[in-house]
Amino acid sequence: MWPVLVLAEKKLHIAMNTLIKLVLFSYVLISSVLPSSAQSCSNYAFASNKVFTTCSDLPYLDSFLYWTYNPSSQALQIAYRRTKIASSRWVAWAINPNATGMEGSQALIAFQQPDGTMKAYTSPVDTYSTLLQEGDLSFPVSDLSATFSSNEMIIFATLTLQNASVTSLNQVWQDGPVSGSNLGRHDINGNSILSMGTVNLLSGESTPTGGGGGAGGSGALSSKTKKRNVHGVLNAVSWGIMLPLGALIARYLKAFKSADPAWFYLHVTCQTSAYIIGIAGFATGLKLGSESPGIQFTAHRVIGILLFCLATLQVFALLLRPKKDHKYRFYWNLYHYAFGYMVIILSVVNIFKGFDILKPEKKWERAYTGIIVVLAILAAFLEAYTWYLVLKLKKSASAKKTPNGVNGRNGV
Repeated sequence: MWPVLVLAEKKLHIAMNTLIKLVLFSYVLISSVLPSSAQSCSNYAFASNKVFTTCSDLPYLDSFLYWTYNPSSQALQIAYRRTKIASSRWVAWAINPNATGMEGSQALIAFQQPDGTMKAYTSPVDTYSTLLQEGDLSFPVSDLSATFSSNEMIIFATLTLQNASVTSLNQVWQDGPVSGSNLGRHDINGNSILSMGTVNLLSGESTPTGGGGGAGGSGALSSKTKKRNVHGVLNAVSWGIMLPLGALIARYLKAFKSADPAWFYLHVTCQTSAYIIGIAGFATGLKLGSESPGIQFTAHRVIGILLFCLATLQVFALLLRPKKDHKYRFYWNLYHYAFGYMVIILSVVNIFKGFDILKPEKKWERAYTGIIVVLAILAAFLEAYTWYLVLKLKKSASAKKTPNGVNGRNGV
């Protein structure tokens, strides 16, 4: 009995040491993938307890945009937040239905009046020489208000868009001086002439279009879009390709005696690599989720968290793997196979859910679908061939038991 306890204690000690190393490695990996940012839309909580499904760090003028869009009602709830701003300045955020510049934009304006109260109003910008006079916009606006506190000015509004098919908007944001109740002209140099771009209400992608400078220049992918792409690639490669491939190695290569024990090391290497890469993909997913204050848990996120937990259990199960002749090996096999196939099925389902969210070019989804189809055909062929080998071995073993005739009796 004592040798068994000592062996179990040693295995537990090895498992704990490995767990600590994996946790430390994961912390370092996640820290490198998720750089901290003291000034980010995802780190901000509104004093009014308002929440929005999506937010974007605008590349110029220390500004941030938050929104919730309902495609069915075409209602767009927004909050434009300008930080590091004095009370003696006005701020504006606008949509331009027809162009990417200021002229023709439909603006929301806010400033602090001499008595300390905030004024928020709408102003159609018809020319570059505008005085930002109050007037109706080309679409209905409701719940318009503004706040100023701690050198931050925020505009809140609900817009009812007129074209349901348009989900990518041209946006402009700006600020300038205030004298009494008179709004002065904004700066016409530096970041003030770059503060324009496009925003996709569904994907959250925000792209600068002003002047070709700043954060990547015209047409550059936003930071959030890059994170989405990295997240998609890491997870498609790890959970969606390497894990199924590792399972194929374990199930079918071990049928060949010449592949033993090479198949086991290939299987462990493939699955462990997939797990490590998957941690990075999982981390980027957490970061993307944190950048949308108040966002609801979607099926994609829930499945992703479940996958991470199940895969982690699989890694630690490997450390406690009993020997082939151990009485608990049968139960360990059941657990390992059940969890393994569950992870693979959920992984493939979640990859396709990710495609629906990210909406990349169709060629990427077709390419992944092609890879899965090839793996499925290969699995079907190897499954049939494995059963052929098993039946052949059984037949051979049965023949060896009766070499001299039927029922093992000579001459009969």
